[in-house]
Amino acid sequence: MYKAILAVLLVVAAGAAQAQVAVGDVPPDELGKDRSGTPVRISDHRGKVVVISFWASWCTYCLKELPALESIQKVAGKDQLEVVAVNFKEEAALYRRMLAKLKDLQMTFTHDGNGQLGNRYGLRGLPFLVMIGRDGRVAFTHAGYGEQTLDRIIDEINTLLAAPVPAA
Repeated sequence: MYKAILAVLLVVAAGAAQAQVAVGDVPPDELGKDRSGTPVRISDHRGKVVVISFWASWCTYCLKELPALESIQKVAGKDQLEVVAVNFKEEAALYRRMLAKLKDLQMTFTHDGNGQLGNRYGLRGLPFLVMIGRDGRVAFTHAGYGEQTLDRIIDEINTLLAAPVPAA
């Protein structure tokens, strides 16, 4: 009996793993709601490079990555690059307190309180970064953060920014 249950669980888990986004995929469009309650969608930023950073308040590397991403967005210009910071699996009250602490960061923040969005993106640890090219497809992903990672992120964003905007 246990073997049958285990076999079913393995099949379900394998199917769930395949449902996660990969490089080249069109990712889930909905990214939650911003600070004002407006829905945030990747499709609203068609023609831009979109960088999604999944983060949490307890993740010190996440809190280092967010200001770095904001700086990159400032240099590239918000008309070319949109950074969306998705708070992962934290209570709404804690998320609001963190928004107050991060109020000076000029990027879009959303909340994934139940973790469903992060799971659909195949989150493998925090911070987890998903870069979406101007064509609306996943171009790069990163789990974790460090100086070498930041250099690679900058190079990849520059590559995506250099790509032509697809015809409408």
